[in-house]
Amino acid sequence: MTQKVLLAIGTRKGLFLATNSGADWEVTGPHHPMTDVYAVAIDTRRDTPRLLAAVTSEHWGPSVAVSDDLGATWSEPDHAPVAFPEDTDTALARVWQLAPGPDSEPDLVYAGVEPSALFKSTDGGKNYELVRGLWDHPHRERWTPGFGGMAVHSVIPHPSDASRVTVAMSTGGVYVSTDGGESFSASNEGIKAYFLPDPFPEFGQCVHKIAQHPDRPDQFFAQNHHGVYRSDDGAHTWKSIADGLPSDFGFPMVVHPHRPETIYTFPLTADAMRFPPDGRCRVYRSDDAGATWTALANGLPAEGFWTAVMRDAMCVDDADPAGVYFGARSGEVYASRDEGESWTLVAAHLPDVLSVRAAVI
Repeated sequence: MTQKVLLAIGTRKGLFLATNSGADWEVTGPHHPMTDVYAVAIDTRRDTPRLLAAVTSEHWGPSVAVSDDLGATWSEPDHAPVAFPEDTDTALARVWQLAPGPDSEPDLVYAGVEPSALFKSTDGGKNYELVRGLWDHPHRERWTPGFGGMAVHSVIPHPSDASRVTVAMSTGGVYVSTDGGESFSASNEGIKAYFLPDPFPEFGQCVHKIAQHPDRPDQFFAQNHHGVYRSDDGAHTWKSIADGLPSDFGFPMVVHPHRPETIYTFPLTADAMRFPPDGRCRVYRSDDAGATWTALANGLPAEGFWTAVMRDAMCVDDADPAGVYFGARSGEVYASRDEGESWTLVAAHLPDVLSVRAAVI
């Protein structure tokens, strides 16, 4: 029997929610209309999943909205839930990532933000405080904006050790904390920054996304600004797994929910040509941790797809077989209920899709 899935779709003009009934999808929204929704999370650590949406209003600024009834109603505090302390002399631009912590810490939620910083919530994602260990890092003054800004866009709490958290940013690279955020170490050995005088610096890489499977916490995957990598030692060193892909440039990196060696990405032609090679819409899957790759295109546009999939606009659910989802900057959202073998259109003509998350409900 098909499991019912909730699909949260963050766009430049609000959040859309889709639920499936068999092969059909019912889409509601926009929730939080006319806001940028760069990040959304579905926290399944409680009986009823909690939805978290990072909304940025041109008038009211950035905030985090919370729903405990699958999007029927939403709440926000009467103050900015994510805000830099006065002594930092810094204003929050937007929240790029919302990441629930391990099951052992059911009220822990992280937020990665722009400008590059990490915040932590201990009340389930309603209020956040600055993680000083990353903000006070001596490298921070030399982190620089990438094409899309300077932000912590990937936050990966360790699945069983609450003292460990790994983050990635553009531009800056990968940083790891083993002491609950008190300190962080750059972990970029092997990741190339071709645009710098030293192509293999300690930090300064433009990492686009990192991913990890909770059953194999020492293995990470990364989509870089020209480069696709795997780490087998807890993100300390990295090696290329780009052979077999049509391009090593792209944004998303997603790990299968049940098979740690199965990963998905969406290659683009190059940094100066940000659309799929030849305008063909294809997801690429590896079932052997990046040793080989397979193009997945059944049901996807074979030509004329001159758009892109952003770093958080691809995801998997936790069904078996797993569902795979992605949204494009041109407003189409596609779903595969058979792990990428075939695809159907969930929605079209939405605003620019920025983030996609899914969970069985």
